[in-house]
Amino acid sequence: MALSNRTIALIASAGVAGMVGLAYAAVPLYDMFCKVTGFGGTTRVATQGPSQILDQTVEVRFDANVADAPLQFRALQTRQTVQLGQHGLAFYEVKNPTNQEVRVIAAYNVTPHYAGPYFNKLECFCFSERVIAPGETRKLPVVYFVAPELVTDRVAGKLETITLSYTFFDSSAYSGPRDQPVARKAAEGAANSASPG
Repeated sequence: MALSNRTIALIASAGVAGMVGLAYAAVPLYDMFCKVTGFGGTTRVATQGPSQILDQTVEVRFDANVADAPLQFRALQTRQTVQLGQHGLAFYEVKNPTNQEVRVIAAYNVTPHYAGPYFNKLECFCFSERVIAPGETRKLPVVYFVAPELVTDRVAGKLETITLSYTFFDSSAYSGPRDQPVARKAAEGAANSASPG
C-alpha cells in the first residue's frame, strides 16, 4: 500500500515538530529531573525541615567562586558541623569593588554528588538575578539541612564531609527572574540580624 506524497509530508512535518518541541523541553525536563533525584549534586529545595534530628553529624564545608564577574565573593565560615536533620545557617558575602552595578546569578552544587538528594535548602540566593550596586557589600544567607534519610544510603550514609559550592556568573544576557527589591531588603534584614556561624 503506497502512501501519498501529502501523507509522507505530514508525517515528516509532525516528526520534525515533535523533535523541535522535545529540544525546547529538554532543559526544563532535565532540570526537574535533577531537582527531584539530586542527580549531579543538585540539592533539593525544601519547604520545611525534618521532624527528626539524629545524633550522627556531618561536616559541611562552604566554597565560593566567581566565574566571569568583577566581584569579591566568600563564605563567612569555612565549615559547620550539623546533626542530620538539624537546620544550619551559613552566610556568604559578595562585594562589588567597581564603580558600576554588576548583574549576576548564582549556581550551586554539592560534592560528593551522591550527597545531593540529602542536602536540602530552605532559603538560598541562587537562580534569580542579583544586582550588586557599585561599592555594595551584601550578606547572603543559606538555611539548609542534611536529611536524616542519609543514614539509610549504603554509600552516602558513611559521609563525613559535604561541600556546598556557589559560583556567581555574569547575567547581563539573563532573561529569568529578576532581583526583587522588597524581597531582597527583607532577606538582607534577616541576614544582618543574625550573626555568622
